[in-house]
Amino acid sequence: MAIKNKVTKIRTCRGAAKRFKITGTGKIMAYGANHGHKLGKKSMRKKKLMLKKRVLQGADARNMKRLVPYLKG
Repeated sequence: MAIKNKVTKIRTCRGAAKRFKITGTGKIMAYGANHGHKLGKKSMRKKKLMLKKRVLQGADARNMKRLVPYLKG
């Protein structure tokens, strides 16, 4: 009988899985930061832009793919 090497599964970071979504093409979408408090000094345009989801670029996207390896769109 051949002995198979068991490879452990990578654990998904549950906090990251709740905050990020993956598009159909594999890009990671995230909400803008700095929308929790001190909103009085920010313009309405800036606050509306922070509410929208945006595509993560470069190193941020690579790090998120490590945290959520099995995340589906």
